[in-house]
Amino acid sequence: MLRISKLTDYGTVILAALASQPEKARLTAGDVAERTRIGLPTVSKLLKSLQRGGLVTSTRGSSGGYQLARPATQITAAAILDALEGRLALTECSGQHSNCGIESTCGVGHAWQHVNHAIRRSLEDISLSQLAGFERVTMRGPDLKRGHEGPREVPLLRMRRTQE
Repeated sequence: MLRISKLTDYGTVILAALASQPEKARLTAGDVAERTRIGLPTVSKLLKSLQRGGLVTSTRGSSGGYQLARPATQITAAAILDALEGRLALTECSGQHSNCGIESTCGVGHAWQHVNHAIRRSLEDISLSQLAGFERVTMRGPDLKRGHEGPREVPLLRMRRTQE
């Protein structure tokens, strides 16, 4: 089953909380924990991973805290997964450094690599801004309710940006 970890889910919630702030505002780890209702030790651990992954920056001092390293529209779901779980690889041969012993004789590896790339492209098409509900998500594929193929907007409005 393909599923992100609970920590990655929490990491996305933390990023969404940071994205809801005015552009230059910073939040302390305690502020983030309070706003997201995620325990402070978990928030601190995830903020460090997100900082190592280049998604957040931190500033020390009395007016310090965490903020997004770039606009939420420029942070993709793929970047979030890369920072918290490592690069997506459905199978051994889908990864960047394959160590599969049967790769040369395998008949299904190419198809799994194609699936892996399709998922990766989809993850790169979704921004943190969309995940946080600040923008609509346009999905491609069959619209079963309308009975046709093509783009359709899917509202994901959950959080509101904090205004200055």
